[in-house]
Amino acid sequence: MNFETIAAQAAHQIDAATGAVAPPIYLSTTFERDADGEYSRGFVYSRSDNPNRRALEQCLAMLEGSAVAAAFGSGSAATAAVFQALAPGDHVIAPDDCYHGTSRMLREVFAPWGLETSFVNMTDVDSVSKAMQPNTRLIWVETPSNPLLKITDITRMAGIAHSAGARCACDNTWASPMLQRPFELGADLVVHSTTKYLSGHEDVTGGAVVSREDSEIFQRVRLIQNLCGAVPSPFDCWLALRGIRTLPARMPYHSANAGRLARFLQDNPKVSAVHYPGLPEHPGHDIAARQMSDFGGMLSFQVAGGRDAAMDVAARVRLFVRATSLGGTQSLIEHRASIEGPDSPTPDDLLRVSVGLENADDLIADLAQALG
Repeated sequence: MNFETIAAQAAHQIDAATGAVAPPIYLSTTFERDADGEYSRGFVYSRSDNPNRRALEQCLAMLEGSAVAAAFGSGSAATAAVFQALAPGDHVIAPDDCYHGTSRMLREVFAPWGLETSFVNMTDVDSVSKAMQPNTRLIWVETPSNPLLKITDITRMAGIAHSAGARCACDNTWASPMLQRPFELGADLVVHSTTKYLSGHEDVTGGAVVSREDSEIFQRVRLIQNLCGAVPSPFDCWLALRGIRTLPARMPYHSANAGRLARFLQDNPKVSAVHYPGLPEHPGHDIAARQMSDFGGMLSFQVAGGRDAAMDVAARVRLFVRATSLGGTQSLIEHRASIEGPDSPTPDDLLRVSVGLENADDLIADLAQALG
């Protein structure tokens, strides 16, 4: 079955009671037990399972071409569940430019718990190989990276992990399963913030861990989902599934708009650097072209003149919304270093852009006037 058909119909069922085409929202927290003490209808309590969450998980697994998925209340909760599924004393290799929330989580939450992490430049395969230790259990990949859009070769990372008996997990939030297929490239786990492109409308918070197989580590993730309870509400699951239905229509437009903006910014003398893998000059362009079907809707650029000049550009935009997050219909812009805090490794002249679904000419005109 083709991706577009899966997105449009996966886990869809006509409501047997009413014939409703749109799925109902099952708000019940608990479910009736049979007279013989069994739960023949498959549901006990909504923290453990819920019809809306089950439908979302089935759809996510089908989208990524995998066996199973577990939905969480946020992308950070999904990420945390993967690290919790490891053991104190285990070792993780993570990108030195990964999402700042993931970096802080590893440093401030899991390091005191006993999980060791090496942060390395994942565009340098030798650096990753040298960082491997006897207790390495996971290579965490984020590609394109946030916010510098560095590209990591998933196949190479998976090969390094598997040769040492470790696993490879890929944060696929920015590309989405439509543009990048980590399981086909060797990854064992895929993580999403479903808040972003999958939901696509800036109105729901969620996350997911998707597994190639119903493996031991995924069973640990499922246990953590149930016992620790960081699950999405039925309505959030319903909204996320509704957003997925239009993913194949949205992603090509996001990508086309981002490509046009990147080329405009590249030619603007007020811009010192543009980070977008669709540009042939991008150092990861060839890998991205090989492992992605398109280059996505995210870009970042650095403003000549430093932090103050970048803040001035963000202050002058009219169509772009000054807000964090990404993947929605509206174009967003933010000064990333000030969001990440005083220890941010992000250049202080950098603006991150989530390119939405507006007309590209209007977005270009807005950036042109803001740059002056």
